[in-house]
Amino acid sequence: MTKQLSIEGMSCNHCVMHVKNALTEVQGVSSVVVDLDKKSAVVEGSGMDDAAMKAAVAEAGYEVVSIA
Repeated sequence: MTKQLSIEGMSCNHCVMHVKNALTEVQGVSSVVVDLDKKSAVVEGSGMDDAAMKAAVAEAGYEVVSIA
């Protein structure tokens, strides 16, 4: 399963690493690719919970505005 998250608040590669590390810790996530220019993350895995991904990103200091 692949999900695309739109994320607000990232401004540098340090932000990208924070988001990537936060999403990697979510149960069921197997890979994360964060794109600073597109303000998005592509997350792959199985049994991933949208609320858990939103919470992990929020805890890192950023906001998930949509998940597709």
